[in-house]
Amino acid sequence: MLTRVEKRGFTLIELLVGLSIFGILIVSALPSYTAWIQNTKIRNAAESVQNGLQLARSEAVLRNTNVQFVFGADSAWTVSVVAPNAPIQSRAAEQGSLGVTVARTPASSTLTFNSLGRVTTNANGTASFTQVDFDVPDSVLAANLRRPLRVTIGAGGRVRMCDPSISDATDTRVCL
Repeated sequence: MLTRVEKRGFTLIELLVGLSIFGILIVSALPSYTAWIQNTKIRNAAESVQNGLQLARSEAVLRNTNVQFVFGADSAWTVSVVAPNAPIQSRAAEQGSLGVTVARTPASSTLTFNSLGRVTTNANGTASFTQVDFDVPDSVLAANLRRPLRVTIGAGGRVRMCDPSISDATDTRVCL
């Protein structure tokens, strides 16, 4: 009488074919994953600065005094009361946005809000920046894969994030 033997598992050829397909999928997804990581860093830096500016504006109104937002290295920032110099909150660049280039226009590093939440002259007499651009260096990511962002500050104190690469005026993400 013959007994029936059940086979379980994979053959070596089946395992190699499966690993080859998995490897091809990983290699093809790597550029998209890299672009996603870099664009997430840009968004983190832009959102952090936007939140810091909104914090400075609300604290100026709440405390009924001038409050300043000061950039540090990269996208690090500090929000503090102008006189006396009392820090309210700060953020280090290492908290999620390393490798992001930050360009301010004009190149000043300070922005001051008055007690009405409007932009006012800085204590040191320098002009306040009105926009901050966030991007990654060209060597990191191709231009067609990057999603640069911009934070703008109006004279009335309005803080807004927009996408400078969008040109359609009907798109809500467009920079005005």
